[in-house]
Amino acid sequence: MLIQMTLMENPNNNLSNQGLLCWKRKGADELRVHCQEYEKLDGTNEKMVSKVGDGSIITRFDKTPNPKSPTDVVCPHFLELKWATGCHYNCAWCYLQGTFRFQEYKKKARPKDFERVEKSLLALFDGELKRPELLNSGELSDSLLTEHTDRPFTKFVMDLIDSQDNYKVLFVTKSNQIDNLLQIDNPEKAVVSFSINASNVAKTWEKGAPTPLQRLDAAKKLKKAGFEVRLRIDPMVPIEGWKESYEKLVDDIFKRLRPDRITIGSLRGLQSTINNSSDRTWTQYLDERSNWGKKISQGTRAAMYKTVIDRLESKHDFTAVALCKETVEMWKELGMDYRKIRCNCTF
Repeated sequence: MLIQMTLMENPNNNLSNQGLLCWKRKGADELRVHCQEYEKLDGTNEKMVSKVGDGSIITRFDKTPNPKSPTDVVCPHFLELKWATGCHYNCAWCYLQGTFRFQEYKKKARPKDFERVEKSLLALFDGELKRPELLNSGELSDSLLTEHTDRPFTKFVMDLIDSQDNYKVLFVTKSNQIDNLLQIDNPEKAVVSFSINASNVAKTWEKGAPTPLQRLDAAKKLKKAGFEVRLRIDPMVPIEGWKESYEKLVDDIFKRLRPDRITIGSLRGLQSTINNSSDRTWTQYLDERSNWGKKISQGTRAAMYKTVIDRLESKHDFTAVALCKETVEMWKELGMDYRKIRCNCTF
């Protein structure tokens, strides 16, 4: 049973930290779904879900306020589906090392109780806020980390998502374990995003993960099976010969598939990530401070982005490109309008 609520009916809600109680799903847990007015990047406001229940499963990522100055980072507010934490792979710059530094299990892969996840999803689906959105299942974990188990997350969540038409699941991964995805019968309700990098960069700092070409081969199969497939070339690193390495990566992509969207970003490191990294050799490339940690110098970042964008446009006639966690001034330098952003985590 769905119970609609108004602000007057629930006067103790604090809009600034949890949002207006929009509805709750009547049941053993009476999960409450909170909403809030958010300012979007284009300057307009829209009512959106802020969290379900206590936010431990579904919450809106809103840590990046709308940019006000040229050095502010651009990042839209998206919904996280926090069904698991951690990752099997050992990428040197993984921000989960800092995020979970105080947890007993650190960044060890740990799925949450699927019954709790199901209740949160059903509560979300019960609402009358009809706004198409992606549920990002890969912000705190690799989305495919349980595909080798007897209860893969992909099959579980895609069975649930089929009951409604407002939400799609965004799978973000470096894995090539896609057999379960290939067996689902509703690929139109999923978006699969592969994080890839130049081969020599991945070999040095993305230990344990499938090679970029293995990931691209998996992406090709999913694209052929009817999935929307996106790619993240992130984090770009200015190693010696970086221009040739990333041009080759772009060409390797289009030898296999034409992705629906590509988002590019460069190496960055929050201090908490750097402090908890066992391999810090990658930090030699960070020489600029920002309000989102340390970064590669702006001139080098711009040169890397221009190289990839030019290659995509001139050789492959591809323009569906966005930047990840970049500044307003970088968007402007590249002649791109961040207010019309269509990046990895957006619908």
